[in-house]
Amino acid sequence: MAGKLGGQGEEPVTDINIVPLVDIILVVLIIFMVTATYIVKPAIKVNLPDAATGEPTENSSLGITVGANGDLALNGDAITEPALREAVRAAKAANKDVVCLIAGDKDARHGDVTHIMDMVKQEGVVKFAINIDPLPTATP
Repeated sequence: MAGKLGGQGEEPVTDINIVPLVDIILVVLIIFMVTATYIVKPAIKVNLPDAATGEPTENSSLGITVGANGDLALNGDAITEPALREAVRAAKAANKDVVCLIAGDKDARHGDVTHIMDMVKQEGVVKFAINIDPLPTATP
């Protein structure tokens, strides 16, 4: 046995003790679970409105977010309106088939979201979608 002391008449230990291996794996798993919450990409919290008739969209070229207080973000990065206009122009120049996905916070002013939609259309982008949180469908 591995727990006996003494040197005479004992056979060498040939079993592999997996308890330390399991302990190490559990510690690594706990470290991974704790640090995974810090690795997540920071995003602007937007309380999207609910709708039952939403459809998935294709890959969007530009993701525009309008926050509750009117803040703008392009693909998750804060941006000003003139810079957003330039980014839309640059995307339109690089690709004629630009798609904008506009996410307006539920508490954002309707005029702010409409203004961004109008600005996108002024820059020649005709394909855009409104981002929503889908309502859970009730089964009859």
